[in-house]
Amino acid sequence: MGRAQDIIQKFSDLKVLVIGDVMIDAYIWGGVDRISPEAPVPVVRINRRDYRLGGAANVALNLQSLGADPYLCAVIGNDEPGQRLQERLDEWGMEKSGIFISDTRPTTIKTRVMSGHQHVVRVDEETDVPLSEEEHAGLLENIQRLMHRMDVIVFEDYDKGVITAELIEKVMDMATEQGIPVVVDPKRRNFFAYKGVQLFKPNLKELMEGLNAIFDRKDREAVRRHVRTLRDKLNCDSVMVTLSEQGVYIDDGKEGQFVDAHVREISDVSGAGDTVVSVAALCRAVGLAPAEIATLSNLAGGLVCEHLGVVPIDRAILLREAEKLSIFKS
Repeated sequence: MGRAQDIIQKFSDLKVLVIGDVMIDAYIWGGVDRISPEAPVPVVRINRRDYRLGGAANVALNLQSLGADPYLCAVIGNDEPGQRLQERLDEWGMEKSGIFISDTRPTTIKTRVMSGHQHVVRVDEETDVPLSEEEHAGLLENIQRLMHRMDVIVFEDYDKGVITAELIEKVMDMATEQGIPVVVDPKRRNFFAYKGVQLFKPNLKELMEGLNAIFDRKDREAVRRHVRTLRDKLNCDSVMVTLSEQGVYIDDGKEGQFVDAHVREISDVSGAGDTVVSVAALCRAVGLAPAEIATLSNLAGGLVCEHLGVVPIDRAILLREAEKLSIFKS
């Protein structure tokens, strides 16, 4: 058995707690053959609609596609998008016991209007208000009930108000007590609340916003310097920054490594970050070295960009590509 196959096979033994903002990624597919007489905008003739799991739910879907067993802890509304999200979870056979249903909070839905391969417009229906006391208590109760069974925890923060500094602190205390590693895909609001986590994965924009710094993404020395500053501020084990076409950079305080992106035909970058953090979390749970985590995560993120719309990583394709490119030594 090769190194890549051995690693990916181990993913099937893992249980992952995913905490964060879930949403429906809705697609309206159609064609454009004229401009509206009412305004200089295209008229889209609708052919079909599609509803997919988004946000933290897409992270859970990626984890499941990789063979792991995800447990999603999130808050949704008692509304039509919330019902659609539950139906999609049922279709994928995914655990729903960690979902708290609110009578006052709407479910986030992002609707993308597509013409062929062209993204025409996106419409977001959402709130970013922090959870109420009742919603916070219900979500925390679900997390406490499920946590003891987990091999790794993923915070998937889309800044919609589900994840708060108080929730992070309580979960981190429990995770530390139980020896469960924590992996974070952050946003600006709680950027410095994730102190002491095992792996922190911002993208370059989030890194710049968090540190209030501006630098060229191609300036590797600047990337290295700012990542080390962030790691020191968070007192975390490792920081891995995704750099789009420049690949990724990971630093554990001992050494840093850049992993170049693989040349691909990019169709859509939507959901790539969800895939990267999913693979990174599983790699961290099975004890891979930082360079190996970055290498496999980088490959997976590039693969999903070849597809239009938000899609999970295909485990068989990931294994095939990892072996073809010999990204691990046997």
